[in-house]
Amino acid sequence: MNTPTSAQTPEKILLRLDWHVIRRLDGLLQGDYRSLFYGFGVDFADLREYQPEDDIRYIDWNVTARMNTPYVRQYLEDREITAWFLLDLSPSVDFGTVGVQKRNMLVDFVAVLARLMTRHGNRVGAMMFGSRIQHTVPARGGKVQVLRLINDLLKQPQLSRVPRTDLKPFFEGALHAIKRRSLVFIISDFLSQPGWERPLNMLGEKHEVVAIRLTDPREMELPDVGMVVMEDAETGEQLFVDTHDAKFRRRFLEAAQKREEELNAAFKRAGVDMLTLSTEDDLIRAILRFAKRRQQRKA
Repeated sequence: MNTPTSAQTPEKILLRLDWHVIRRLDGLLQGDYRSLFYGFGVDFADLREYQPEDDIRYIDWNVTARMNTPYVRQYLEDREITAWFLLDLSPSVDFGTVGVQKRNMLVDFVAVLARLMTRHGNRVGAMMFGSRIQHTVPARGGKVQVLRLINDLLKQPQLSRVPRTDLKPFFEGALHAIKRRSLVFIISDFLSQPGWERPLNMLGEKHEVVAIRLTDPREMELPDVGMVVMEDAETGEQLFVDTHDAKFRRRFLEAAQKREEELNAAFKRAGVDMLTLSTEDDLIRAILRFAKRRQQRKA
């Protein structure tokens, strides 16, 4: 069982991850971190007509509509990447049933990715969201910036009750705040009111967006443990359910699978890469799985 994140200092968290995660990734990825971050750190250069091998995410739809033929944006590479972490800290992120909360996975993932990027001269920043955008860390480089990110994350309170999460204003706020083309990691369980897809699409047109979806096994499948109280982590609403009831467990699983399909379809429509990060995942294996998918997509 991991030590609760709130009981650790930023220095101890980063030291643990340096020793147990980042050093192992160095060997397994053999320093090829561009496989994780390809396509970022670029500035707009020109427009040209679409070719069959072009990435459809770079289609400029406004120009396409005016010219009545597809046009794509071309970019010049910049060696420096700016990455932004959009962090959902709403109450449902404090759920976990295997000894680790989703928030623990969020903190470790942010620390590892920020450390990897700043070690190679890149800048990282963050926007933290509860029921609103409650804290922003301007993008900077260096190890001190990584420690600041971890420290500011640890200081964010765990919200006990808020209205049901609405990610739409979070994505809209990020769209207006992040001016230069960047690598944007959205880290959330995506338990939200509807309406966030359109601003996600707009973020995907302007930036290279990666969705990190936080999950816990008990959100997908209920164990057979008899009568239990289920509580909505955000509203506090409680409901007694009988998990002995096979039909109820099946309906719960079917609803979870339907939501999974809808989320995957939304990410695909937005041209957004998605990594599922479970509370039972090994962080190294999850990052390697993601790197492999990125390499396959680039090939």
